[in-house]
Amino acid sequence: MGLEVAKMELEMKDISGSKFKEVNAEGLDFDNVNLSKSKINNANMSGMTLNDVNASEVDIRNANLSATSVQHANMSHMKVDHVHLFGTEFVNIVLPQEGDRNYDPNGDYKPIVFHNCNLSNMEINNCDITGLKINGILIEELLKNKS
Repeated sequence: MGLEVAKMELEMKDISGSKFKEVNAEGLDFDNVNLSKSKINNANMSGMTLNDVNASEVDIRNANLSATSVQHANMSHMKVDHVHLFGTEFVNIVLPQEGDRNYDPNGDYKPIVFHNCNLSNMEINNCDITGLKINGILIEELLKNKS
């Protein structure tokens, strides 16, 4: 099947409800675009760059996110289910700081939970483990008692 080549420049247009099927859209440049409620199925998005993006309530399923980098992101209340994490690193994970939109001066944040996970060969290095529990056991106390 041969594709018709047609470069388009759209500016100040409302293309809501448009459909693209069997289209080569490699190298598109979206700037200041509202893509809310859009659906993308069976798409090659490798090498794609998303910058200054509101991706709240996005649902990603059956995705290859290997070697993906997420930086300076608010992932509060995010659910990660049935994923492969071998070789994955979580670095500089922080709670909101004063001045952040979701900062709570009382520190009243929903806990981070790993449930029914295989965490074998996992390492935790140079991390604040205040309040960290594994199967209900406070790790801080466990480490104090071991010393």
